[in-house]
Amino acid sequence: MNSIPDKLKDFLKENKVSTVCFIDHENNPYCINCFYTFDGKSCILIFKSSIGTTHQKFTKPAACISGTILPNEIDTLKLKGIQFTGKIIENDEIESLQLNSKYLKKYPMSIAVMGYIWAVRLDFLKFTDNTLGFGNKTIWTAKQQ
Repeated sequence: MNSIPDKLKDFLKENKVSTVCFIDHENNPYCINCFYTFDGKSCILIFKSSIGTTHQKFTKPAACISGTILPNEIDTLKLKGIQFTGKIIENDEIESLQLNSKYLKKYPMSIAVMGYIWAVRLDFLKFTDNTLGFGNKTIWTAKQQ
């Protein structure tokens, strides 16, 4: 697996809200906004959702998802953002990588909210960084090309 460039890792670690898009069994899109944390070693985004949500039925292992991450504060002239794709991982891997504790470390208050942890192994990232010039993009893929 290719290593994610440091500037992309830094951006993923600094921010906390993602929009995630799922596709249902009838090929209809469904989007949510949610808090995340990033595990740079395994190239995984970690989320927590409430039980009984509409998207719970879409968080199945190997399901393909896509999403975006924007900065916590937006400056239009210095806009940065990430578009991503990936696949939801198995609960066994979530446990073996101790992703629950990584999420709780970033969001300790989330322990008070009933829910479940789910995670996405990243396949693709496109980082747009207008602070380096309008439309400056860095592309990363998990597979070596």
